[in-house]
Amino acid sequence: MNQNNLNLNIILPTYNEEKNVEFIIPQIFELLSRKKYENYEVTVVDDNSSDATSEIVKKMIKNESNLFLVERKERNSLPLSIFDGIKHTSKENVMWLDSDGSMGIEAIEKLIENFKENKDTVYVGSRFVEEGGYKGQSSAESEESKFSVAQVSNSEDSLIAIYLSLIFNKILEKVLNIGVKDLTSGFIIGNKSYFSEDMFRNFVYGEYFIKVIVDLYVQDIEIKEIGYFCKPRMYGFSKTSNNLFRLISLSKPYILSAISLRKDVRENLRQ
Repeated sequence: MNQNNLNLNIILPTYNEEKNVEFIIPQIFELLSRKKYENYEVTVVDDNSSDATSEIVKKMIKNESNLFLVERKERNSLPLSIFDGIKHTSKENVMWLDSDGSMGIEAIEKLIENFKENKDTVYVGSRFVEEGGYKGQSSAESEESKFSVAQVSNSEDSLIAIYLSLIFNKILEKVLNIGVKDLTSGFIIGNKSYFSEDMFRNFVYGEYFIKVIVDLYVQDIEIKEIGYFCKPRMYGFSKTSNNLFRLISLSKPYILSAISLRKDVRENLRQ
């Protein structure tokens, strides 16, 4: 069996990421070529951007036959953008990740290499397990509380958001107690058949990922977290706010989703 036959579609949901796609897409294809992977494609799902994201991708497509663009014209939705990418592909396996450069090429390679060893398992890129870290944190630092303030301050990311993400995921982990630490990761690879529309419908933003993980857990699909260091976004503005009260407000749908989905977890344990 040829392990380099990935049969994989890498999905990049975008909204106003014109500068980032110019760097990220070539880096992904360079990795796939360098590792001699086979049978893959990259699909950009543009969520009705107001910048030149779509136009830039269209120019790239002329020189890259394995690059595709899906242009959404419906209401803006990160979850449905991802599911549109899943629907679009005929590949057996899918990966999706943020298009802001925070999930680096080395992290993409790490998930793919693990997935090659066992394609029945779903692998999640995690900031909260061994060999994982946060935006702006040096990989040499071992304590969770240590951050490179200068690195984050010089990026478009928020130090407040980083600390809140850590606290927030610890709360979600306690609410669900299913052994997954990064419940807002948004960085994952697995068999396409594992992901249904119900995991993405009726969600607004990143809270969909809690539903994805809980549904996989309930289906007894093995989930393994792979540590990676999440980098500051390369260009553009973060889709989350730098305002503490705004960040807390945005966290409410995540908490409500976790509480609602806890019933599914408990029913699964009783069976």
